[in-house]
Amino acid sequence: MKIAVVRETRPAERRVALVPEQVAKLVQLGYEVAVEPAAGERALYSDDAYREAGAEVAWGADHAATVVASVQPLERERLQRLHAGTALMSFLPTNPPDVVRAATRARLTAFAMELIPRISRAQAMDALSSQALVAGYRAAIVAAERLPRFFPLNMTAAGTVPPAQVLVLGAGVAGLQAIATAKRLGAVVKAYDVRTAAAEEIASMGAQPIELELGTLDGPGGYAREMTPERAQLQRDLLAPYVAGADALITTAAVPGRTAPMLVTREMVERMKPGSVVVDLASEQGGNVEGSVAGTELMIGNALVWGGSNVPSQLAGPASRLYGQNVANLITLMTRNAAFDPDFSDEIVAGCCVTHDGKVLHEPTRELLEGQY
Repeated sequence: MKIAVVRETRPAERRVALVPEQVAKLVQLGYEVAVEPAAGERALYSDDAYREAGAEVAWGADHAATVVASVQPLERERLQRLHAGTALMSFLPTNPPDVVRAATRARLTAFAMELIPRISRAQAMDALSSQALVAGYRAAIVAAERLPRFFPLNMTAAGTVPPAQVLVLGAGVAGLQAIATAKRLGAVVKAYDVRTAAAEEIASMGAQPIELELGTLDGPGGYAREMTPERAQLQRDLLAPYVAGADALITTAAVPGRTAPMLVTREMVERMKPGSVVVDLASEQGGNVEGSVAGTELMIGNALVWGGSNVPSQLAGPASRLYGQNVANLITLMTRNAAFDPDFSDEIVAGCCVTHDGKVLHEPTRELLEGQY
């Protein structure tokens, strides 16, 4: 049994799929682990650290591998060189669908880390949550760094400096971590989410939950359901004064595979105070803030708007450690009788498997592909 850890090739991707401490645990399970040179370099894990953990460091690590682990999906050309039956573990966005088609034709078994079911038993494998934790922390740090004033209250002989007012929209894992970090930095934090449990979770972090009395939109898997255009407009109207009063706005509302809801219009941002900062973690999915652009800082009115792009990769070391543990836990789940042997009747395995034995097993992906022929 051989696990290959490949070096990420996308320019902005600094993470690595497994870190040395996880390699050591997998070696103890009976796996050989091969790591491509410099695979962990951008996350500050050296080749020597991998060797000390028991891995072989060499090019062509994926040759004859049982499992190929990566953060981003492999390029189509590389997939075509793998042996049939090889298992892939990575994030696997299905649109555009070229990678899924290539994996199917090469008869590879592709597991998508973003499709891990959001159930209690799968929490240790939930890569979306682990990476959202990193993104939420980073969002608060970005806001504090770019806001031209203190976050905390300061009482001095020269006078009192009031604390910054921070507004967080979306209270999932990323939003709650942004709240917690902003609170630790001393800001006054308010937050809003459409889900029933959100108010209690927001309050538990020391922030003030905003109650708009619009009812909740609880959906499957812990995400919010899509709202009607009329309700979305009413929500924006009710949120407008909170946005205008904020020194820093952090938006985190996103659902995998769907366009992010537009929570804040350009006009709402234009009403913010001079020097205000907006951090939109959902920019890559269309943005919660009208006019935000992924990977770009721009001005809307008097506010600086920071569009997030692969935000977890900006803290590559801790993000890799968390993601690698998710991958290692998934591999461990699929290891039976000292062999890599996925049980496709297991809810977790079945839920995250996209392709197997030349077929697309994930129904939404299959429907997407059929609709594009």
